[in-house]
Amino acid sequence: MKLFSFHLASPGLGKTLEFLLRPPLTGSTQGLSHIEIVVPMTLGRRVSQPSRYHPRQVAAFAAWEDESALEEFLSRDRCGMALARGWHVRMEFVRKWGQMKGFDGLPLTAMELDDEDPVVSFTLARLRVMEAVRFIRWGKPVERQVRDDPTTTIAMAAIRPLRTLATFSIWQTQRDLKQMVHGRRSDEASQKHAKAMQERNRKDFHHEFITMRFRPLSEHGIWEGRKQLLPTTPR
Repeated sequence: MKLFSFHLASPGLGKTLEFLLRPPLTGSTQGLSHIEIVVPMTLGRRVSQPSRYHPRQVAAFAAWEDESALEEFLSRDRCGMALARGWHVRMEFVRKWGQMKGFDGLPLTAMELDDEDPVVSFTLARLRVMEAVRFIRWGKPVERQVRDDPTTTIAMAAIRPLRTLATFSIWQTQRDLKQMVHGRRSDEASQKHAKAMQERNRKDFHHEFITMRFRPLSEHGIWEGRKQLLPTTPR
């Protein structure tokens, strides 16, 4: 896994369902080490609110042996060509927390980032269905905290029914992400993420859970009229 990518596209409802049911296979897609196909969700909206879900859109998180494998996928694979019409970011792995099948070969830390460097955060979880209500109760305040943080350039959740959940966000600096995770201030509003982590440590919501940070390398395409989602200048 030398290169990672995260993709957003709007292929329509039919294609989204097709990609969920028939995702690219690592064994038959050259250079593909891992892929997750999920449907984007808007952070902070109620689970019962239809506008939370975007079934005409698709998100994909993938690991590659090299950049040429990703280029081949985007130009020739049925799913890849649909994703190529959207937006994606190419990334280099920095570090991980947690464990998940498919990512066992990653070290805990591959490199160190400066606190002023931009950073991408991606979380993937396999939910324990019996813990869903408890997870929603603790997770919703965290969603709103991330959604309302002014130092993200994009932040979203995603789902693959019924147990796979993901989050994706780009932060202007690693310091901004750290401050969100641990709380910028001592007040209750700033501690939502920290308290949710404590609750997860007390009794896990998930069968498997992994959070990864990445150094963004480049972005390609347009998403919802925006051409530049990566921070461009140091703060």
